[in-house]
Parts: sequence; C-alpha cells; structure tokens
Amino acid sequence: METLVFRFENGTRKLDSAAQLVGVVSSGNLEVLVNQTDLQSACEIEVNTAAIGFAAIWEAVMKDFHARWQLADVRIAINDMGATPAVVSLRLDQAIESSLEASLEAKK
Repeated sequence: METLVFRFENGTRKLDSAAQLVGVVSSGNLEVLVNQTDLQSACEIEVNTAAIGFAAIWEAVMKDFHARWQLADVRIAINDMGATPAVVSLRLDQAIESSLEASLEAKK
C-alpha cells in the first residue's frame, strides 16, 4: 500500500454536513470519506492505494478536483484498490454532492 497526502490552501467552499462515506473498496473501486474539520481554510486529502507508483497521476486528479470545488476546512480520506482516474473523479464529486445534499436536508 502507498499513502499520498495532498493539501490545498485557501479554499472558499465549506460543507455544513456530517461525515459522508461513498463507494465501496473492492477490486477496481474506491471509497471516499469526507469530514468537515478546522483546517484554517485548507483541504487535506489522504489517499491509501494499492496501485504503487502513480503519485503524479493522483496529484493531477486531486488538483483538478480542488480547482472544481475549492473546498475549505475539509478532510478527505480515499481508500483505493486500483480505480481509474475517471472513477476517482466521479466518486469524489459524488461525495461532495452527497455532503451538499445532506447540508440542505439538515436545514429543512
């Protein structure tokens, strides 16, 4: 297993929801856990992956994700068993969309 950690400073979008878990770790898939926490407007992403040697690809996918969402005070944990970059991006977007939906439901 390889662990990669990415940190993006000066995010602008906060999530107002409880922790969200999407996906299932199995062959070719991954799970994403999103937690709101005080990171002084940063977003931290920790990737635990069985696919060793792909740090540059992970970095590109995480930079693209951060550019789309600009998250602040969010910690994300990813457990991966060999998902493709497209699946990673889709699962990350799904996790954030679930968090936003949960926030809206809580405000009702």
